[in-house]
Parts: sequence; structure tokens; C-alpha cells
Amino acid sequence: MSLIPKKGTVYVVDDDEAVRDSLQWLLEGKDYRVRCFDSAESFLARFDPREVACLITDIRMDGMSGLELQDKLLDRKSPLPIVFITGHGDVPMAVNTMKKGAMDFIEKPFKEDALVSLVERMLDEARVAFSQSQEAASRDALLSRLTTREAQVLERIVAGRLNKQIADDLGISIKTVEAHRANVMEKLNANTVADLLKIALGASGQPGAPAPAAKP
Repeated sequence: MSLIPKKGTVYVVDDDEAVRDSLQWLLEGKDYRVRCFDSAESFLARFDPREVACLITDIRMDGMSGLELQDKLLDRKSPLPIVFITGHGDVPMAVNTMKKGAMDFIEKPFKEDALVSLVERMLDEARVAFSQSQEAASRDALLSRLTTREAQVLERIVAGRLNKQIADDLGISIKTVEAHRANVMEKLNANTVADLLKIALGASGQPGAPAPAAKP
């Protein structure tokens, strides 16, 4: 009986064709989508950061190494979960990759069950990261609709300032604050102040932190 197809892609980057073929055969047999690359360079040229995906890569390769590939992905702020395939003498190096955020490493020859379990953990993490990214993009799109003044009012609402205090802060009347506040509620599709706080704090990540830059 076949497993239900998984949502997500497993990237395999290894300059050893036998390893690529073995991993592809194993993972496709478990109903994962697999895309193989023979070098880190070719992977980076075709990698789609919008995919729910994870990466299995050898730590040592001709050309760009797995370590350098990890650094490139970190530079791009990619949330792609990574597991490294290592040879016998590479464990200290692999430990260093985990300090940089790699999810795990497996030694050759690897156990199939352990690898499949790792892949599922990585894709679970990728799905969470993708969902959070989508939510953040949605919040940012809403917040981008605010004028600079409305963003300033929102920032002070989040900080717990009263309308009178906001009016004093910004040198405007209380009625103007109330008008801006109503506009903010409407533009952010917020029915209550609690809704407003969820949107603003979700976007900023910190209570009282400034809202993202708004349009003039």
C-alpha cells in the first residue's frame, strides 16, 4: 500500500552519482518528491526558496563544499532545513554545521529508516517556516496600506498609549487620533483592539516595537 504523497520537495546535492541515485530511489519509494543536483553551484542556480523543501547534501564535494553551500544559504537568509551526509572523519565538521543551524548529520553508510525519519522532521519544520512566512507576508501587506501617520498611531496603540497621550506625542488633536485609529482598524481588518495587537505584534515580534515602514 502506497503512502499518501508528501507535500514538499527533497533536494539532494552530491557529486557522487551512486549516492544521488540511491537516495532518489529510496525517497521516491516513500512518495517524496526528489530533485537531484551534482554540485552546489547547480543547486543554487535552480533552487526555489518559495518551495516547502529540505536539503540533503554531502559535506565534501568537488567545487563548492557542503559547508560553503550552507554559508551561501545563510547569506540568503534561507530557512531551508539541511542534513549533511558525512564520511567517517567528518564528524567534527558536521557538528560545526549544526552550530550554524543544520538539523542533523548522518554518517555513511546511513540507515534508511533514520534518513526517512530525518526527512519527515525536516519537511515538518519547512512547512511551519513556510506558514510563518506566508502569515508575515500577509501582515506586511496589510501594514503597507497604512500612511506614515497611521503607522505612528498604531505604534503607540501597541505601546499602550491612550488617545490623549498619542495626541500629545504627535502634536495632533484627539479627534484626529480617533480618525486615524478608525482608519487603522479598517485597513487592517481588525474588529477589536485585540485583533489590532495580534496583527501588529505578529509583524514586529516584540511588544512596543515599531510597525514596519508604511507608505507616505
